[in-house]
Amino acid sequence: MNFIVDAHEDLAWNMAVFQRDYTRSVQETRHIEQGLPVVQHNGNTLLGYPEFQRGQVGLIFATLFLSPARKKIEEWDKLIYHNFEEAHQLYRDQIDIYRRLIDEHPDKFNIIRDQRGLDLLLSKWQDTESEHAPPTGLIMLMEGAEGVRSPEELEEWWDLGLRIIGPAWAGTRYCGGTNEPGALTAAGKELLGAMADFGFTLDLSHMDEKATLEALDIYEGAIIASHSNAAVLLPNSGSNRHLSDRVIHGIIEREGVIGVVPFNAFLQAGWKKTDGRKDISLKHVVAQIDHICQIAGDAHHVGIGSDFDGGFGLDSVPSDIDTIADLQKLSPLLAERGYTEKDNAAIFGANFINHLKKNLPST
Repeated sequence: MNFIVDAHEDLAWNMAVFQRDYTRSVQETRHIEQGLPVVQHNGNTLLGYPEFQRGQVGLIFATLFLSPARKKIEEWDKLIYHNFEEAHQLYRDQIDIYRRLIDEHPDKFNIIRDQRGLDLLLSKWQDTESEHAPPTGLIMLMEGAEGVRSPEELEEWWDLGLRIIGPAWAGTRYCGGTNEPGALTAAGKELLGAMADFGFTLDLSHMDEKATLEALDIYEGAIIASHSNAAVLLPNSGSNRHLSDRVIHGIIEREGVIGVVPFNAFLQAGWKKTDGRKDISLKHVVAQIDHICQIAGDAHHVGIGSDFDGGFGLDSVPSDIDTIADLQKLSPLLAERGYTEKDNAAIFGANFINHLKKNLPST
């Protein structure tokens, strides 16, 4: 089995909004939540520590996520902000959630801040003789940068362990975002300049194409798209959420990595939950992966960014997935398309690992 890096999971948001306990197994959480509103709002969970172990999900880009008050779904959707001060505090609260998780379960989860921490994590996963199960590493990613009140406080966020920033979810004061188009603002350009100075990775996911193309030109630091799919395979989607081939080319030219999302609405244009999932399989995910690889001419620029439990659950993913551990089923499907074991290892995790080895601080 391949070591998996999942480049996008909203763990803290789920723990704060739905009180999900990710030390539990998927089946235990589903049993506890049976008949509760959480299933209606966010679907049956796909994530749990035992499944991370079974699926060799050894590293997760764990998000700090909030939505603006204008995007509030219903009354249950309480983790929202009305202004930048609220966003700052709520994002900080999510860092505290991760810290408590680590403090209470150091055998299960670790926060990765630097190359030394990454090397230690990888060594634990490679130690097949150890009696102890290895922990899953967490690298913190801020999705939507409204919690950064000014570039001057980036040092504070860096010291707290944040390593990746995506300026947008919906539109922000920094740039256009999903369903709210727009270029980089002056504040956005200033933020990107300061991020590069500190060594933050820029996450292009959710940024509008105008802003993305500008960022590809001016950002001097490392770039990824943590959870995004190719727009050309989603014709007439009507969304600016997906990556055009022009953007994919740009990310590849910048030595970036794109995390493909196994979410049915991002695999088949127009899909709705009422359509069911029997007609969508992991072969649709392979098609997304293969498209990026064909543009790149290699398998070095694509990975997985599941976004599991990020507003959808079991009934919104391919029919051959029951939990995150089933991502390992991609391996034989990729092999059928001519991908080698080395290619598979790159796609499952090595591409994002190599990105981190180049861009995390040494200590």
